[in-house]
Amino acid sequence: MIDLSHVRSRFPALAREQDGRPVVFADAPGGSHVPETVIEAIGGYLRSSNANTHGAFATSEETDLVIAETHRAAADLLHADPDEVVFGPNSTTLLLAFSRSIAGTLGPGDEVVVTRFDHDANVRPWILAAEDAGATIRWADLRDEDVTLDEASLQSALSERTRVVAFSLASNAVGSITPAPRLVRMIRERSRDAVVCVDGVHIAQHRSIDVRAIGADIVVCSPYKIFGPHLGILFGRRELLTSLRPYKLRPASDEIPDRWETGTQNHEGYAGFAAATDYLAGLTDATGSRGERIASAFRDAIVPWEAELSRRFLDGVAALPHVRLFGIADPARTGERTPTFAVRVGEQHPLETAKALAARGIYVWDGHYYAIELMERLGLLETGGAVRIGFCHYNTPDEVDRVLEALAEPAA
Repeated sequence: MIDLSHVRSRFPALAREQDGRPVVFADAPGGSHVPETVIEAIGGYLRSSNANTHGAFATSEETDLVIAETHRAAADLLHADPDEVVFGPNSTTLLLAFSRSIAGTLGPGDEVVVTRFDHDANVRPWILAAEDAGATIRWADLRDEDVTLDEASLQSALSERTRVVAFSLASNAVGSITPAPRLVRMIRERSRDAVVCVDGVHIAQHRSIDVRAIGADIVVCSPYKIFGPHLGILFGRRELLTSLRPYKLRPASDEIPDRWETGTQNHEGYAGFAAATDYLAGLTDATGSRGERIASAFRDAIVPWEAELSRRFLDGVAALPHVRLFGIADPARTGERTPTFAVRVGEQHPLETAKALAARGIYVWDGHYYAIELMERLGLLETGGAVRIGFCHYNTPDEVDRVLEALAEPAA
């Protein structure tokens, strides 16, 4: 199990107080805080090695080493090879770039499947690609009873003409987790040539991602949600990275992953991300490679602890009749969700609820969080979306209780 005192001591932001009381950071789905070692790594790079790449001098050579090491760190995190990992400013930008290239492979009669479950970053880029190519968009729906992806609907949307399928490993709005390997197998059985793009941004904070086990062609995640700096990471199957035509400048390398990493990158962010993976690798006493230790951190520390937080919240919110929860509500199903919860408090607008909680030192999100299709499907989009309460492995049971106590008051 997790050593919570030690974990929390690693994160300087968690010492923040408001009105003489510790702040409750229940905003993890929008971005996590970072350990001191990540801050030191970013500052250390800027202090001593701040240079562009491929120069014939020491600081440039050090930057080249940072870039290489960071690709190895990302590969360890995702169980991939370093040259299959592409960095960019964020996952949205990376998906827009790849969808632009994939649009060139599509034409009239081809079909692109997206879901009402996803963040718009894994919806709109593919709609734009289909529109540019004259292809057809098909939709996979949600299950009303628990706001999970409707597998039967996804299967019905597939055909021999399917060329792209995009879905998420977990909903950033309600926390539901998809059975990704099974879904990918289902897609392959129906359309062997389809490019499968999986959004792993939300789940990467809560579960180990193994791109080989998932079997998708593209998997994205964001270091700023996994205890690192603001960056985006895209895993791409080597054949895809090599065969697609990137939009790049002439001097840029034709080798992977360089051909996809356009312009000067966030080198200090790279250094911080490598430190974040080392933080994860050191969460337990496991031995082995960095990838094996990261997997152990999720399996043996993060997942069981977050399951406890989820059960505590779900048990508590069930006793609050004026609070409506959207998503999986059964505490026995914590393995199917992350500790991210979308709620409405009575007839109160979500922004007002968030403000009331913030006044109590409890920081949560409100709105649609870019899960536009999901919020529209639930009938919430036009009335302010929902309040998103999200915990991660550095949160405490007392913090869960403080959130529940605040929600227990009808006016929040």
